[in-house]
Amino acid sequence: MDAGRVAVIGIGNMGWAIAERIAECGFTPIVRDIDPARERLAVERGFAVATSAAEAARGAANLIVTVVDATQTEAVLFGAVGAVATLPRGACVLLCPTIAPADVEHCAARLAAQGLSCLDAPMSGGPARARAGTMSLMVAGDGAVVDSRRGLLDAMASPVFRIGERVGDGARTKLVNNLLAAINLAGAAEALALAARTGLDPTATLAVIERSSGQSWIGSERLHRALSGDLAPRAHMTLLAKDSRLAVELARQVDADVALGAAAMARFAAACADGLAGADDASLYAWLSGR
Repeated sequence: MDAGRVAVIGIGNMGWAIAERIAECGFTPIVRDIDPARERLAVERGFAVATSAAEAARGAANLIVTVVDATQTEAVLFGAVGAVATLPRGACVLLCPTIAPADVEHCAARLAAQGLSCLDAPMSGGPARARAGTMSLMVAGDGAVVDSRRGLLDAMASPVFRIGERVGDGARTKLVNNLLAAINLAGAAEALALAARTGLDPTATLAVIERSSGQSWIGSERLHRALSGDLAPRAHMTLLAKDSRLAVELARQVDADVALGAAAMARFAAACADGLAGADDASLYAWLSGR
């Protein structure tokens, strides 16, 4: 088992940034993606590209899963050419997608049965912060495993939040965070669309909001890009639609009232249904402005 070899499965915006970051920090990423275009970019960058998750995982001490959802996670780990078949005993799987806590727990149990450890490690901050190593990781899992992977975790993120030892609590924390992110972004886009509808200058209004009680990080970051016309996809609309849906489902399981979260979820779902599924979530502003 090669301690420096790290399989990165899923090299979209976040996975790509992580691969570049850890390579810069002395690790050797072996990457795999279902999109041939992403793999061609990886070849041009000089990354080793595997033909399957199983090939990427062979001999690796660590596997970072950065795919979209639970279905892809299941396929990457346990599919016909999944990573579990070749990961050495004692290797660690870092689950970074935003998925339901029950799915994280299920994966962790199946990995443990194969002699593999699992860290529940959802991420937040976007591709630029992932590339700089300044995104957040919400890590839950066995403390000894966390300590043994501290070098990799510190290369990936700052801060690294140690949520606890119960696998699934990283996912729960991420869903709580992303529910609030969805509420904040939906509210900010709605408020700025109202400003424009009343004849206010949206840029001037946003400047006021940023220094006043309505400020939020996601509102500022997304709306600045929306107003400048910079809508190159960094976080697709489908992601907050999915994450807010999972958070609302979690709330229903524990009988929590999340009326604002449900309203935000409905906004993102409606935008996706209206053709914006693949658009950057900053497009929510223009979509609301045109309604």
